[in-house]
Amino acid sequence: MFKIRMSRPSEAPEIIQIWRNSVDATHDFLTARDRQEIEKEVVSFFSETPVWVATQQDDQPIGFMFLHDGHLEALFVDASARGLGVGKRLISHALALHPHLSVDVNEQNQQAVGFYQHLGFQVSGRSDRDNQGRPYPLLHLSKTNEM
Repeated sequence: MFKIRMSRPSEAPEIIQIWRNSVDATHDFLTARDRQEIEKEVVSFFSETPVWVATQQDDQPIGFMFLHDGHLEALFVDASARGLGVGKRLISHALALHPHLSVDVNEQNQQAVGFYQHLGFQVSGRSDRDNQGRPYPLLHLSKTNEM
């Protein structure tokens, strides 16, 4: 079973490595240059920002999410832990905190699109570019927790 808790400042390097491992496994559509630019942004942001982490029994982070006002800004699971229910557990926690949850997902990341749709998220819109203006279309998804 996975535990969900807030990250500790000392875990920033582990969180950034989870991001790298996850992106390397799922974001093959990014150009090398964009991947490098995004990584710089991620390192800067997640070095300073607490996130929700999913941990194994040894309390090691294996996935994380960042929530802001009912919007899932980021959800990444270490490539070694994919398919074990980590992402589903993080989403369940997010929905407990925010019963109306939204997320933007890269349209080219079909694994992520399928994951969210499998969990009941529905497309509510689309953008031709990501939030930084790069040519990576986003699908806007939303879900209401029906308890």
